[in-house]
Amino acid sequence: MFFHIVLERKIQLHPRYFGPHLREKLVSKLMKEVEGTCSGRHGFVVAITGVEDIGKGLIREGTGFVTFPVKYQCVVFRPFKGEILEAVVTMVNKMGFFAEAGPVQIFVSNHLIPDDMEYQAGDMPNYTTSDGSVKIQKDSEVRLKIMGTRVDATEIFCIGTIKDDFLGVISDPGAAS
Repeated sequence: MFFHIVLERKIQLHPRYFGPHLREKLVSKLMKEVEGTCSGRHGFVVAITGVEDIGKGLIREGTGFVTFPVKYQCVVFRPFKGEILEAVVTMVNKMGFFAEAGPVQIFVSNHLIPDDMEYQAGDMPNYTTSDGSVKIQKDSEVRLKIMGTRVDATEIFCIGTIKDDFLGVISDPGAAS
């Protein structure tokens, strides 16, 4: 799920930033460019924890910009098949529901929802048990299991299930009212 790894990136800097605070400007630009992004290979970059090395800059001819190779440590989030996550439901429809666990979007098909839960249409669509004791609707918190992942260059999509022991609704916003 979470990993602490070392990555490398080339950062371009305008000549106006050259001076005593060059390192701070490089680190600041690195954080802006990298934190919150997703690479399919490593996952979502949550935070940069440290800068290991800033190499010698290479001047780009004609522009004056300088490219610095930067080696940094960061925490990344990457979900795997079989992993159990807690997520917040963002949308419910007759095909299933979408939930988010941090930056990852997970789809749970109606075939992967327990058989005793049925789709209810209306102004607040939901999946409800026959006795009405458990309800999955927008903003419900659910514990689910990742059944599969699809990795693109800049995104990770997951398919999940709540049709297993100890999975399902953790908290229901509708129950509090």
